[in-house]
Amino acid sequence: MLNTFLKGEKGTRLRFMGMLLSAILVLLSVFTLAQKGLNFGLDFTGGYLTEFTTNQSVELKELQSFIAKNHNGDFELTAQGNSHFQLREAPSASTNSLDWQSAVIQNDDINAQVLSSAYIGSQVGDELFDQGCLAMFAAMIAVMLYLAVRFEWRLAVGSVVALVHDLILVLGLFSLLQIEFNLTVLASLLAIIGYSLNDSIIVGDRVRELLRIQSNNVLSPATIINNAIKSTLTRTLITSGTTLATVASVWLLAGAPLQGFAIALFTGIVVGTFSSICIAATLPELMGLSAKNYEVKVDAHTQTLLDMP
Repeated sequence: MLNTFLKGEKGTRLRFMGMLLSAILVLLSVFTLAQKGLNFGLDFTGGYLTEFTTNQSVELKELQSFIAKNHNGDFELTAQGNSHFQLREAPSASTNSLDWQSAVIQNDDINAQVLSSAYIGSQVGDELFDQGCLAMFAAMIAVMLYLAVRFEWRLAVGSVVALVHDLILVLGLFSLLQIEFNLTVLASLLAIIGYSLNDSIIVGDRVRELLRIQSNNVLSPATIINNAIKSTLTRTLITSGTTLATVASVWLLAGAPLQGFAIALFTGIVVGTFSSICIAATLPELMGLSAKNYEVKVDAHTQTLLDMP
């Protein structure tokens, strides 16, 4: 049924509407990032990380309320199991750490036992952030070099813009919802780069093949692009669907430590599939992509030899 939407002017109109929607979402994401920023986790900001267990099962909300009474600063409590918890504090919470730890240890209903308590300095967090950004920048440069060799420049630009679009939308979602941005989320962004690139290349390869076949310009570039998307749509949906099912399982079953990773990857797969159709394949059309870009150039001397009987 989806293939019918990609026929003729209807398919072209849908692609351009999707591209307009993408532009609006990118602008909203940039605005949100500028206003709210990212909620950097302990991996980047530094601070105290304490893990402890309780002798019996305790509700997370009840434990959080009890600790809040003995803690004056900001903290984040996550459940690693029925009786295993992890608490993150700001770097300035040295005195608060002793207060709430004493409270949960001495309380008979909780009877907690501290397993580990460590401090991560802000210098380490800054170094991790710099190295993570450097890794992402290196990945983007490698992608651009690969696309420059593989595709005609219009298709290469479309793939790069789609890639940047996916990353901005994921970052915008994390900024809007103030989900913790840590090292696992940064790793998911690198995975999104690879997945989005693969999806764009599949569509771009098919567009290139059909343009070469239609060197006599019988079909318009819009029709050729619609046919290319239609021929790869089933494969794209099956691949994205199975990957989303796996990521959704991680999101629902792996617990809080991998929740941010799963949310980022899930969002990246969805917007990556969308952008490979509405940006990677549509932007080159706006930039004048046609079958003429793949015509074989023949010089005058060679043409004379070909015309000889």
